[in-house]
Amino acid sequence: MASGARGGRHGPAAPQAARWARDGVLRGRSVSTVTARWPLEALDVAGLRRSGVRAVPFRQFVLKVHSLCNLACSYCYVYEGADNSWRDRPSAVPAEVVRRTAARIAEHSAAHGLTSLQVNLHGGEPLLAGVETLVGYVTAVREAVGAGCRVDASVQTNGTLLTEARVRRLADAGIGIGVSVDGGTPWLNRHRVNHAGRSSWAAVSAGLDVLRRHPEAYAGILSVIDPDSDPVEVYTSLTALHPPSMDLLLPHANWAHPPAGTGPHPYADWLIQVFDLWFDSPGQPVPIRLFREIIGLLLGLDGGAEAVGNSPMVAVVVDTDGAIEQVDSLKTAYEGAPATGRDVFRHSFDDVLDHPGVVARQLGRQALAPECLVCPLAAVCGGGNYAHRYRADEGFLNPSVYCADLERLIRHIAGRVRRAADLGTPLGAINNR
Repeated sequence: MASGARGGRHGPAAPQAARWARDGVLRGRSVSTVTARWPLEALDVAGLRRSGVRAVPFRQFVLKVHSLCNLACSYCYVYEGADNSWRDRPSAVPAEVVRRTAARIAEHSAAHGLTSLQVNLHGGEPLLAGVETLVGYVTAVREAVGAGCRVDASVQTNGTLLTEARVRRLADAGIGIGVSVDGGTPWLNRHRVNHAGRSSWAAVSAGLDVLRRHPEAYAGILSVIDPDSDPVEVYTSLTALHPPSMDLLLPHANWAHPPAGTGPHPYADWLIQVFDLWFDSPGQPVPIRLFREIIGLLLGLDGGAEAVGNSPMVAVVVDTDGAIEQVDSLKTAYEGAPATGRDVFRHSFDDVLDHPGVVARQLGRQALAPECLVCPLAAVCGGGNYAHRYRADEGFLNPSVYCADLERLIRHIAGRVRRAADLGTPLGAINNR
């Protein structure tokens, strides 16, 4: 981790960065600075391919089914971010986009011999499209790829439109339901309001009550961290909702738009309180993805999260107009940041694999900033979420704006894991918290 967090220093060049600079693979980049917006203007994809760097096929397809939302969350990266492309897209996904997307996924699956893949239905609020649209989209993909490839499907919803009939229909179709909620009280969800500025909690709570009666469909909870919320209250109120899993998300921010928390590492301080509660809880606690990923990486296992680690990005987005894009979190950087210029009508997913933004996210450690390359935590941190590295006029070849928070959190978790191991706790038991 680059010492010093936000606005941190530049460390000495690492051997890999020096070799790439010498070989000209990173055009326009000196050993310690970026002189062009990286990666769009400064990553030599052809040179990387000639050097033997191969693309990793997509395995996670985020399919937009509706571009509007019935909530107006203050931190929403789709509607409150720098990119406003949602304004020019169909509100509901047309049938032809569904057909072409399913065919393109099948094409990609066959070309790479995939035996499983994920389909995640997103919005806006996806249930605004109607439950049959969701079921139809997943059915189209499953029929297109055939029996040789398993399709694990889910929908991410704000929970306000969940009813007994809708949950049962999705469950019967084999579609898991994830809910975005920031805690188990109205106050903890104060940023999640409707367009009149009123709390959404009553509707969300009712939807969660329905979902808890269908554990076969309950996929988990996503929560955005607010350092002004009591971490103990957030954790205990979320676990009271009995989710099968949870993830705690840093608010999307970058060097151009820094996070709101004050102090040297407010998000780490918040997360450490939750981690200690979780790690010390008796029995088997609800899995929290961020914590489990960090523990696994500390133990030398492969990661699979966007927030930490160096695993190649294998997710791709198809919007309601058929545009193929990078992940939505990039919308916080600048107008058009997720765009690839490709769509399901004229391009295959293989065409997208050579887009500089996609290539950069599949390079892992080799695409980290020089100061990250020499950091002893690089294998665990992985530079943090890619979207959090953006700096205006430079691009994404920077440490995370949450650098100090990530360093403090990882070091704390490493210390707890080390002490548990010293006391005789098997590493397998530690990893399976």
